[in-house]
Formats: sequence, C-alpha cells, structure tokens
Amino acid sequence: MRSIFILLFLLPVFGFSQAKKITKAKPKVQTPAFDGYIITGTVTGFADGTPVSFLNEQTNTPEQQAVISKGKFVIKGKMDQPGFKGLIFNNAQSLVPLFLDNSNIKITGNKDALDKLVITGSPSHDQFKIYTDAIKPYEQFILPDAIYDAVALNKIATISEDFVKKYPASYVSPLAIIRLYQATQNGAKIEELYKLIPATIQFSSLGNYVNQLITESKINPIGSVVADFSQTDTAGNAINISAFRGKYVLLDFWASWCRPCRQENPNVVAAFDKFKNKNFTIVGVSLDQNKKAWIDAIKMDGLSWSHVSDLKGWGNQVAAIFKVTSIPQNLLLDPEGRIIAKNLHGDVLASRLNALLK
Repeated sequence: MRSIFILLFLLPVFGFSQAKKITKAKPKVQTPAFDGYIITGTVTGFADGTPVSFLNEQTNTPEQQAVISKGKFVIKGKMDQPGFKGLIFNNAQSLVPLFLDNSNIKITGNKDALDKLVITGSPSHDQFKIYTDAIKPYEQFILPDAIYDAVALNKIATISEDFVKKYPASYVSPLAIIRLYQATQNGAKIEELYKLIPATIQFSSLGNYVNQLITESKINPIGSVVADFSQTDTAGNAINISAFRGKYVLLDFWASWCRPCRQENPNVVAAFDKFKNKNFTIVGVSLDQNKKAWIDAIKMDGLSWSHVSDLKGWGNQVAAIFKVTSIPQNLLLDPEGRIIAKNLHGDVLASRLNALLK
C-alpha cells in the first residue's frame, strides 16, 4: 500500500488540517449536482464478506464502508466538496485513489488488477485521471529519492500549468499546482496559477495546502541572492558567507542535539566527499548552545567543512535571518550567492549536485 500511496500523492494529502488558517471570509459552496454519492462496485475475485474501506484522512487506518457480496458492494455518503478518498479492499490490499464527488459512480474490475479498476460517473475523478495519466511517464522524478532530471521536471511543470489553465474550476487543479511546486519550487508560478482558480476551490483542502506553500515559498525564495552575514567558527574566527562566492554552497542548518540532523549527516558527508573538488563546499550553521557538544558532534560525524554558530540555540542570528524554524534545513546557493534549491536531503542532494557539477 505504501509505495502506491507515495507514488500517487507524494504530499500530506491526508493531513491538511495542519495548514495555516486563512482569516478572510469563506465563500459559500455551490450546491452539488447530487445530494450525495452512490458508489456501486462490481469487483470480482474477493470472497463474500470482504470489507471495502476508505482510508481515514487523519489516522491512515481503514474505515469499513461496505462488504462484498457476490462480487458487488454499495457505498453511500456525501462530500462537502470533491476530494481524495483512498479505497482499500480487505484492509490489506493496494490503495485505490478515488477523486470523489457527489455523483453516481461505478467501479468495475478484478481483485488481481486493482490498479486497473475502471471508475466512471465522477466528473472530478475523470479530470483526476486526465491529469495523472498525463504526468505518469514522469511521476517517478518527484519521488523522495528520485534522480534529478530537469527535462522530466519541466515536463511535469508544463503539464500541470496547462491542466490548471484548461480546468481552472476543477478541484483537481490545486493538486496540479502542488505537483508543479514539487517539480520546480517556483513559488511565483504557483501563486499565479492559484489566482486563476475560483474562491470555493481555493478554500478546499488541497487549495488551502497550496496557499500554505505560497506563504512558505516566500521565505528564502528561489532566485533570491542571500545577504552577506558573519558568524564565528569553532575557533572564534569570523566567517562571512560572501567569502564563498564563486562556489556552489550548501548552507546547512543543524544542531548536535537534533536527531534527524545527525541521521542526515552521513548523506551530507557523502555529498561533500564526492563534490568538494568540483567547486562545491558546505557551511554548517549550528543551533547549539553548548560549544563542546557542537564540536564533539562535528568530530564524531566527520563534518570536515566550515562551521559557524553564536551558540544561542533557536535564537541563532543567522537562523533568524533565514527564518529557520525547523531543522535539518538547507539552502543551495550558486556561485553568485543565489538560492537555487531548498531542503535537499537523502539521495536528492547528491542527485541535484551531480546534475550541476558533472
């Protein structure tokens, strides 16, 4: 289930209650064509009594909606607005994505080919399929550990932008905007497209998430040149970020007490070792307060690059400049000091550097 879920969603679709609240008045939702939905399923191969469930949007656990009898099941309900549902058979099979609205929907297929179920009757799911079919040849390149491929990512961006412009009133359009941001980190473009969709869709779960991405994209935006700053290294010497102009620089925010940071450090070390002789370096900015713990972690993890800290923890002045509120976090700067990528972790960091520094 996990691999299909990641492949299709690649974002916290089932956690949008954590999105930042919007204070302006919420528009009235248009009256749906149907008062509710009816899903009529004919899926052969399952034993009578097999549960058919939706994945709970908060807990990611199956919630039984119906049971199969003679290969058939019926689910009835009502959606406040079109949106994702994950359909699961027998609480253990692959998740089937369904972009559900208040319609009469038919699902047909076989137990042994759940990825090929035919879903008809939902205008929203029809639009979802148009979009997902279009990006399918390239979707692997937005997986968490994907090899960086600028051509494929540009294709995703173009397909996504074209879909939004063709279907601005579709509840699937925010998903396309999110995909575009995953591919490009282009905050200006997603804001431009967000303004094309109606207010009712802007306030949908996916729309709210887009709004959150727009807000976050304005913090250290891609393309901006970082202002010069100075902070002391482990020996007390002042280090200026401008001293590294002419090189690609990973500005890496971390701390000795941060377990995810320490777990990520081997990936950063591997990237440094591979590219340090190819016009690349790293500047670590520590949110430590204890100097000994900071230096010990540098030695223990083999972090053989420049490090700075004012030992003020979350009050670190450089972290404040870049509005860092969580770690690990990093910014990749080009030789002119321009931000060209953010939060490259795991194999993604090496993949992006490999594309730049061949």
